[in-house]
Amino acid sequence: MSKRKRKTGKAKIRSEPTNDSNVGFFISDSAKELFVSGYTRLSENPEVKIAVDKIADLVSNMTIHLMENTPEGDVRVKNELSRKLDINPYSVMTRKNWVYAIVYSMLLPGDGNSIVWPVIKNGLIDELIPLAPSKVSFIEDGLSYKVSYQGTIFDPDEVIHFAINPDPEKPWQGTGYRLTLKDITQNLKQATATKRAFMGSKYMPNIIVKVDGETEELTNEEGRTKIEEMYLTRSETGKPWIVPGEMIEVQQVKPLTLNDIAINDAVEIDKKTVAGLLGVPAFFLGVGAYNKDEYNNFITTKIMSIAQIFQQTLTKNLLVNPKWYFRCNARSLYAYDLEVLGNLGMNLYKMGLATGNEARGLVDFDFMEGLDELVILENYIPKGMIGDQKKLDKGGEEDE
Repeated sequence: MSKRKRKTGKAKIRSEPTNDSNVGFFISDSAKELFVSGYTRLSENPEVKIAVDKIADLVSNMTIHLMENTPEGDVRVKNELSRKLDINPYSVMTRKNWVYAIVYSMLLPGDGNSIVWPVIKNGLIDELIPLAPSKVSFIEDGLSYKVSYQGTIFDPDEVIHFAINPDPEKPWQGTGYRLTLKDITQNLKQATATKRAFMGSKYMPNIIVKVDGETEELTNEEGRTKIEEMYLTRSETGKPWIVPGEMIEVQQVKPLTLNDIAINDAVEIDKKTVAGLLGVPAFFLGVGAYNKDEYNNFITTKIMSIAQIFQQTLTKNLLVNPKWYFRCNARSLYAYDLEVLGNLGMNLYKMGLATGNEARGLVDFDFMEGLDELVILENYIPKGMIGDQKKLDKGGEEDE
């Protein structure tokens, strides 16, 4: 059997143009500070991180109630299932961290999707495990889809799939903010690099010294240092310089500010754009002042929108009783004044629409014995004894 000899000739140089050829360029050391290259992950951008953290934090602050439809209205159900969701959904995480991880995954690394795997033992929910978004992929299957996780294929009814911003081409799959925020986050990164380079630039001295004549001393750093020490350096700070009038002229210049190059205005516009895309008030990102009405509107719109996705997905995937559903309680998220809550509780108590303990609960007062009965009118009698008042009895005055 003959051995194939390795060719040792010179490699041929391709003369044809190629599409994958690289183009290089040179930049100075100082300009490198302004050069921003590479892809910036959304999670590494401070503005996006602040906005997403605020959304996930507020959604995770809401308690999860199990509700039941009854002829008398919706009532809260307290059983092991409600405790599992609201207290201990996953044994190694608290409920707040569990909800935070799901919402954060939907908004950033999951690109609009977050998958939770329910582990069932003896017909009961044992664990609700959030899956790592980097290891999840979706496989289109006709009008449906499959979920792949590290080689394991799940049907849609075997996992809990949270999704936001449905893809028009694949309605079952969510879409994130990666593409829409790509250019904005790159602008913000460039602005940060520009500010850092601008504030530390060595090409913006406060004083310029003009020397008459072109001498050899000015052609090198050693000569310029010699002139500086000869005329511009004093042994004591604060003493005036004494320089030849015809040889040296000293001028003070004012360097450009960030306002001069309009970088602050550009950054503010980009921050407002990020806030608008993610649905958070701009003051969260340092633009404008806090506004209570704007904050409460944020809770009513964006936070409750995410909460609706969360509670409807849990209801669809976990409950078999058609009268049951999950509800996220957002009451504690709103910005209330203590005086407003106190007046609200007092009015509800006076009108017989809330018990005394319910009114005390609005301002976080402790439970008190004897305040669990509804009362009404100015003398605070039990609701069931309204008709027994003497002033409503025609013979009441004669009895007295």
